[in-house]
Amino acid sequence: MTALTPARTAPDLSFLLDHTSHVLRTRIAAALSEIGLTARMHCVLVHALEEERTQIQLAEIGDMDKTTMVVTVDALESAGLAERRPSGRDRRARIIAVTEEGARIAVRSQEIVDRVHREALAALPGTDREALLRTLTQLATGHLATPAESPRPVRRARQGQR
Repeated sequence: MTALTPARTAPDLSFLLDHTSHVLRTRIAAALSEIGLTARMHCVLVHALEEERTQIQLAEIGDMDKTTMVVTVDALESAGLAERRPSGRDRRARIIAVTEEGARIAVRSQEIVDRVHREALAALPGTDREALLRTLTQLATGHLATPAESPRPVRRARQGQR
């Protein structure tokens, strides 16, 4: 540290959130790989099961660009877990329909993701767990719900599930 190094007056919130998020994503990816899924595949399956959604809608939910979404759906189709179909509400749109096997895998993948989340939170006492989840929810739905406009967009690590 030199005399020019600024003094920290608070913990580095950006680092703490980024690091814990990165580690959690790697643990989820490793756990899902045991059943042949990626986090993105899990995200698409789970959200496509909730209601009829187009590829574009699912890409938005999963924070995926168009190319990544196409590759993800191609992989799901190749594995027999989902298929592209015309929408029942808008004939011009194509939806991602989950197959019966895809629905079974989605149940299993959600169990895996839930387990990884439980394991991560188990490191905290119960009251701290509740406080952390409540606080992160408040930030994610309130003050930090919407990214700031920036002339130079911030590169964001892609998340596989939401």
